[in-house]
Amino acid sequence: MRKVFSVVGLSLLVVVFLGTTAAAQTASWRQVVGIILAGNVVGSGTGAIPGGFLPWTTTSGTARVNLQTGDIHFTVRGLVFAAGGKGITIGTPGPVTAVKGALICDNDGSAGGGNSVVVETPSVMLSATGDASFSGNLGMLPAVCSSESDLAFVVRASAFNGNAVEGPWLANGAVLSMNNEGDHDRNKD
Repeated sequence: MRKVFSVVGLSLLVVVFLGTTAAAQTASWRQVVGIILAGNVVGSGTGAIPGGFLPWTTTSGTARVNLQTGDIHFTVRGLVFAAGGKGITIGTPGPVTAVKGALICDNDGSAGGGNSVVVETPSVMLSATGDASFSGNLGMLPAVCSSESDLAFVVRASAFNGNAVEGPWLANGAVLSMNNEGDHDRNKD
């Protein structure tokens, strides 16, 4: 009988260990693409972020967030207007001179009474060819970022002609992959 309890106890310990190590620690997006449908909204309630007023495109980009430590990295290349308008030249970032990354946790607001939670990076300069990058730590992320699987990542305008704004999102992370830190090497962005 003692052997049976030992085997059952050891089995439970292994299951608990595997369960805790299987929890996703890293959210990665293998590509960053421009907004296609102008005015599209990401997130819900107080965590909603409206989309840009014209379509945008990119040549490449990636994003990665460690949900346990708050480490974040994003890169976007060639973030430019995909349509023109008055004062807007297609193929340029136009008046947008800085951007920031935004992680939207609980995108549908189901865990937060209809409200998504938004965690943002500091603002970084957007080059004349639409390139920007950020690497840093955002500190401890809200628990909903780890407990809810409906995460989104967007790049949003943070300055027009050098003036700080809480601007619209212009590009989003595509192909979300949730991994353990050890699995991340296989899916490097």
